Amino acid sequence: MFFFIGGVQPKTVTLEDTARLCPACGLAQARLKRIDHYVSLFFIPLFPVKRGDPVVICDRCGAVSAPHPGVGEVPVVLKGGNCLRCGYPLDPSFRYCPQCGVRV
Repeated sequence: MFFFIGGVQPKTVTLEDTARLCPACGLAQARLKRIDHYVSLFFIPLFPVKRGDPVVICDRCGAVSAPHPGVGEVPVVLKGGNCLRCGYPLDPSFRYCPQCGVRV
């Protein structure tokens, strides 16, 4: 007797490794990804069948949103010496906020 185990399965592909701000949780944990569908044999993806649209998926909260050009690429501007994201007082020589880690 012969059993054939196969089908179509989704596979998430990371398009950009740079972190973007998540619109749901507000943390810089979202990445630009695409969900492709592959024909698989014994749970091993063999070849792509359908290429998905790019979406922004948060690694922390799992929120999915449409990509906006420039989101996460523009650094946060200092206002009065404080981080706009968390309000931590910053030195002008800082490139990243030591409290929340966002680029300033």
